[in-house]
Amino acid sequence: MPVNHEQVEVAAAWARVRQNLRMSAGQRLFDRWLKPMELVADDDAGVVRLALPSAFMTDWVRNHYAERLTHEFRAHLPQLREVVVETASTLAARVVPAAPVADAVDAGTDMDAAVPVTPSMSTPAIVTRTAAERPVFDARYRFDRFVVSASNRVAFNAAKALAEPGVPRFSPLYLHSGTGLGKTHLMHAIGHAFLAADPSAGAVYLPAERFMFEFVAAVRARDTHAFKARLRGLDLLMIDDLQFVAGKDATQEECLHTINAFMDAGKRVVIACDRSPGLLEGIDPRLVSRLGAGLVADIKLPETDLRQAILAAKLAEVPGMAVPDEVLELLAGRIRGSVRELEGAFNRLVAYASLTGDTIDMAFAHATLGEMLAGPARRVTIDDIQRAVSAHFEVKQLDLVSARRAQAIARPRQVAMYLAKRLTTRSLPEIGRKFGNRDHSTVIHAVRRIEELRGTDREIDAAVRTLLRSLEG
Repeated sequence: MPVNHEQVEVAAAWARVRQNLRMSAGQRLFDRWLKPMELVADDDAGVVRLALPSAFMTDWVRNHYAERLTHEFRAHLPQLREVVVETASTLAARVVPAAPVADAVDAGTDMDAAVPVTPSMSTPAIVTRTAAERPVFDARYRFDRFVVSASNRVAFNAAKALAEPGVPRFSPLYLHSGTGLGKTHLMHAIGHAFLAADPSAGAVYLPAERFMFEFVAAVRARDTHAFKARLRGLDLLMIDDLQFVAGKDATQEECLHTINAFMDAGKRVVIACDRSPGLLEGIDPRLVSRLGAGLVADIKLPETDLRQAILAAKLAEVPGMAVPDEVLELLAGRIRGSVRELEGAFNRLVAYASLTGDTIDMAFAHATLGEMLAGPARRVTIDDIQRAVSAHFEVKQLDLVSARRAQAIARPRQVAMYLAKRLTTRSLPEIGRKFGNRDHSTVIHAVRRIEELRGTDREIDAAVRTLLRSLEG
């Protein structure tokens, strides 16, 4: 059988990443959360997939190690676009246990020497599955796991209605809210319910950046016909984070034609974005008009009752874990941002308790969550970020928005763009405009560059951490 050199390269990188994680995380944390991860083969060379045995472990690793995993892999695989962490139960293929981390790590042996890149090397086993077997929708995100209240009831009912078999009552469905409030959950739930009702149907969920990437790749390969045929042959199309195609005229044009083709054929379309159609900037008016012609449903910040219900649902997923009501009330009362932030705090609390063996009580919650319980963080603006970055790096604030490209100016500017993407809800084009009318692709490059440097450059990582503490405080 011929050797798949790309899989060999990924396997070698995975072996080294596991070694680094074991050394940096410590034996106890590594054994509890990171060692169970398995590498899953993917026919996309730009994607690394890792599987964990439970949804709870998957959530924990995503919340605590997603950025670190990306940094680690990109050090060995520069072409990598993303690292996907998923639950093994969602995989069609059997997960084979990984080989143990090389003993050479304990002896302090050089990591590159410990893992020679050869087809016969002893590395974590790879799960093989075809593209047709690849899970389309996240198993965690189903309608029965979505907690409903007044803040999201319209969006929830609309999503369920769109997933019902038969002629759709409306389309497109346009969901909008701030980050982490449930849009992606509802889209995956629609996919699950739609395919359960009609297993022969075709459906896809695409982040907008993925849609853009595949379209640009098709243009460069002069094969846009295949791209169009693949999407338009489906019955359900879902595009997430539409704001990321702002300013990309060719991608917007194709997106509009694709949505029109679905509408003309009486098929289903779901779009998610961080704002209502009327507030979109840098988007073709024809596309805005089309999106607003369907059902527009927003999801508001969760009220206290919903936050408490979400925590109760999360606790039910962790059998044997005791969390006093007063602690749940503390979390629901103090963490008032996104659902993702609330769930992240709960996951952190439970994970620390399981690692330390301590009982969860009010003192433990305060000690573990610290500043997360200080109440809603003040709103950070791009101007705040620019002032903080210019002071930290001792450059003029005007330089950050100037055309100067000297390293002493360009790196702080990239850090400021990275922080703007992380700490504000502004779209990429909006961020670009605040830095001297730069293109949103420049912002993407800056964000990715700082992400890479945080994994390799201690000074940059320390600077970002210091700025985050000062801005979020």
